[in-house]
Amino acid sequence: MRRRGITVLLGALITAILAVGVMAVPLPYVVLKPGPTVNTLGSDNGKQVIQVTKAETSTSAGQLRLTTVGVQPDVELVWAIRGWFSREQAVVPRELIYPPDRTEKQVEAQNQQEFASSQTSAETVALRELGYPVQVYVKKVTDGSPAVGKLAADDVLTSVDGTKVTGPQNLTDLIRAKPEGSTLTIGYVRDGKPGTVAIATRSAAADEPPRIGVEIAQKQPHPFTVKIDLDEIGGPSAGLMFTLGIIDKLKPADLTGGKIIAGTGTIDDAGKVGPIGGIPQKLVGAKEAGAQLFLVPAGNCAEALRNAVSGLPMAKVTTVDDALTALRTFTSGGTPKPCSAA
Repeated sequence: MRRRGITVLLGALITAILAVGVMAVPLPYVVLKPGPTVNTLGSDNGKQVIQVTKAETSTSAGQLRLTTVGVQPDVELVWAIRGWFSREQAVVPRELIYPPDRTEKQVEAQNQQEFASSQTSAETVALRELGYPVQVYVKKVTDGSPAVGKLAADDVLTSVDGTKVTGPQNLTDLIRAKPEGSTLTIGYVRDGKPGTVAIATRSAAADEPPRIGVEIAQKQPHPFTVKIDLDEIGGPSAGLMFTLGIIDKLKPADLTGGKIIAGTGTIDDAGKVGPIGGIPQKLVGAKEAGAQLFLVPAGNCAEALRNAVSGLPMAKVTTVDDALTALRTFTSGGTPKPCSAA
């Protein structure tokens, strides 16, 4: 009996050790959690998030909070189990966040690159809303091209066949909208004087789109500087909230109406709001930060509705203009256009 008891005890001990070992083995998953939220109108680590020089800025009574997702990269079984049973967390395959062909550092570097790009687009869109439109200008006229003798470096291109040029991609689309050999009327401004010129398009090769033969760039003249200073946050999903923050800082009117508004979404140079990942965790983080309204990209509405947080209304936004309309409606006591499953 004594020998049998020892055997049972040893077996139980070995089983316990193995169980502990299994619980401690890293799994090929990551856990997504609600991350910190940041008021784009306030400060972070003692520094203003949006810094404007050479211009007067306004102070708002409320907040415009960007939202984030926290990622736990090293997941043991006990954490995975907790995540699977949690309504605030999600357990997803590690390769969705950290692709096998890239290191964590490479992923972080890409996130920082996307973060910087989102800031640039946010500034572009905000400045346009504030009355400083994008100007597309000629950097160089290509030798032997149809534009030789008709356009010159530093010409600002304003229209194509009467349609206004709003950005580099828009200009390219207008030129490519008609077949090769089409004669286009190009509007421009040179040394402050407007003019037009007729240019027939030409393709460099049979399988290439028609061109007029200029290298272009964009500028957005304005008398002040804008800088976004925020550490340890990456990715493009703060674009919308940065855009709103810049507009609020430089407009006398308070966009927040004293309310706490949270949101998410990418922004492109045209002002379109794009979908993001981690909407369930961002909704939870926003609610914990006291948000009274959440701006949801239209592409995330179905997922947001499935993960709605009690007491946090959601407004559907497709463009920055939609977001501004939602803010005006909400702060005046109305109900912004809500998310719909369709």
